[in-house]
Amino acid sequence: MNKKILALTLVLLLTTIYLSSVSISPIKAQNTTSGWITSYNIYEYNSGQLLASYSASAGNQSFAPIAPSEEVKVTFTVNVFTAGSGDLKLSTSLQNPPQGQYWTLSSQGYSLGSDFNPDSQQASFNWVTGTFTMTVAGVVPTSSSSQTGAPVNLVTLYGPTSGIPLDQITVSSTSAAMAQFQTLYNEKAAHLRDLKSGGVAQGYVDLYTNVLNESTVEANAGQVTSAIALLNQLNISNEPPSSTTQAIFIPVVGALAAVAVIFAVLFLRIRGKISYFQLVVEDQIKDLEGLTMRISKIDRGMSSNLESVKDRLKRLVGM
Repeated sequence: MNKKILALTLVLLLTTIYLSSVSISPIKAQNTTSGWITSYNIYEYNSGQLLASYSASAGNQSFAPIAPSEEVKVTFTVNVFTAGSGDLKLSTSLQNPPQGQYWTLSSQGYSLGSDFNPDSQQASFNWVTGTFTMTVAGVVPTSSSSQTGAPVNLVTLYGPTSGIPLDQITVSSTSAAMAQFQTLYNEKAAHLRDLKSGGVAQGYVDLYTNVLNESTVEANAGQVTSAIALLNQLNISNEPPSSTTQAIFIPVVGALAAVAVIFAVLFLRIRGKISYFQLVVEDQIKDLEGLTMRISKIDRGMSSNLESVKDRLKRLVGM
């Protein structure tokens, strides 16, 4: 009798375990094959600048660092592909929403239920099949760990038991100094690409690259201030010219040199002609002096006129 009771109890226990596994297995299977949060966009709250995004087609994309104490808003789409008993729950690590409300439903057609509280960091809603788009806003919490960043769960979707998350939107926030470094690093990296495409001397490109790499090592080691100082050393006003500039500069110099040579030759030729002319005039002046002396004995008026011509010729050649 006891063996029959024990066998019946064992059968009931196995049946209960089987039914329980059948009731929850569809949720786990669906969750492993298809995400609940299908897409999201993270914006800076006031400017609307896109900081990061995710979609099935583009994957994860990051456009700007997310810093602690920064006001952000996250617009995301949830695909509730199966219904169940109880409520699902949304949770966020964001704090102090700018308008006093964390959650804003952006789409129609999905009933969140009367228990949904948009002013709470954790908000429960009806577990029914459907798709909806939601926006959550708030301030990124400040991490007390390291300068290089800490994970922040912007959105977490839980099942009825609030155990293992069904899906999450997690990003790494940086310190304000790290955000400054990342922005400055992106600017210098873009300038390095311009130097390479412009054909600047390879030695300078190698030096520039080494400084960028060393700044990354310093930042990853937590020495963000030193990393920023390294990048600021790259603010050089008189960088080597590009190959295009050199290609233009060299022919110009050659042309100027050719013009200078031509002017020098012309100057020497003209100077030679002037010297020859001066010698001829000087000889004529000497002949004119002798003629003037002889004429003065015959006609003093003519002699005076010749003397005047002689003086003008002397002034002309600088005698």
